[in-house]
Amino acid sequence: MLTDASAACSKARYGYGPRALERFAPLLLIALAAGLAFALCLGLRPLMMRYALARPNARSSHRIPTPQGGGIAVLAGAFLELGLALALIPMEASAKQGLVLVMAATTLLALVGAWDDIRPLSPALRLPLQFLCVGIVVFYAAPEVRLLPEALPLWAERGLALIAGVWFVNLVNFMDGIDWITLAGLVPLIGAIALAGNSGIVDPATGLLAAALFGGLLGFAPFNKPVARIFLGDVGSLPLGLLAAYLLYRLAGTGALTAALILPLYHVMDSTITLFRRLARGEKVWQAHRSHFYQQATDNGFRVIEIVAQVALLNLCLIALAAVSIALPAFWAQFGCLLAALTLTGGLLRRFSRKRAQP
Repeated sequence: MLTDASAACSKARYGYGPRALERFAPLLLIALAAGLAFALCLGLRPLMMRYALARPNARSSHRIPTPQGGGIAVLAGAFLELGLALALIPMEASAKQGLVLVMAATTLLALVGAWDDIRPLSPALRLPLQFLCVGIVVFYAAPEVRLLPEALPLWAERGLALIAGVWFVNLVNFMDGIDWITLAGLVPLIGAIALAGNSGIVDPATGLLAAALFGGLLGFAPFNKPVARIFLGDVGSLPLGLLAAYLLYRLAGTGALTAALILPLYHVMDSTITLFRRLARGEKVWQAHRSHFYQQATDNGFRVIEIVAQVALLNLCLIALAAVSIALPAFWAQFGCLLAALTLTGGLLRRFSRKRAQP
């Protein structure tokens, strides 16, 4: 048997032990969550075909009935592996408690989404439940986070965070309208925060959550590629919106507020501009529609794969700008990065809103 001294020497030489587990945990989480999510998509698809089939209508982008509910596989893959990591990796009690609360609130919101997939809920019931889930995250899972302590009192900041969180939950749901569009928006964002956790920019617990979620989305991706065999459904898009909002909130809490604003900019601008346009026209904004810029792009001659590729490429550029804003904290750098991000995103929205030039 190894003595304590020789065991310590072996751990230092070969890199195994608790510290090595912490170092390689994000990669393991990604691989395991991806594998489990993929297997669950295979196993659950027949059940989704029977109980959660999305049939085409006048506002749909798909042409054939497609099962929805892939979000179950994404969340299960991510949360089961994250739970394993919590059991094996040493972590502060407050960090573990925060992750448990986030997973609980997300699971509750997934149940709301699952019910809505099978039998649509009224906005009067759906919205208060969303506020409840976001409130658990803002007030109890991340009570130490402050974004603008010198500019706003705590109650005002928490109130704004609550409203912004509910809006982000809904905008991710609104944006889930064509194959791979949610993956093109969230995978780069979540992957960037997983890297930030590995680099020490955000806390390790947040990094592990991002890594697990990144893996779950990768496992789902083959089933959602055009033409999709499975949709996320509200059971997926609503909780994914909550988790992405939480990850951005934690990033902003480190002082990287500009980066947290830049990373989700395409989804935020497309959905927010569309919302205000519909309000101006007097439309019922809670009803399904085909007014988003990415939906206009499909009507303007762009193929789905072209749309999602351009959104993904834009998001990679946004990651680079977010990284620069973290590396250069001066006001001029923050302003320049945000202006560049707004310009690039606005350019893509304009491109999508116009007829594609024919060769």
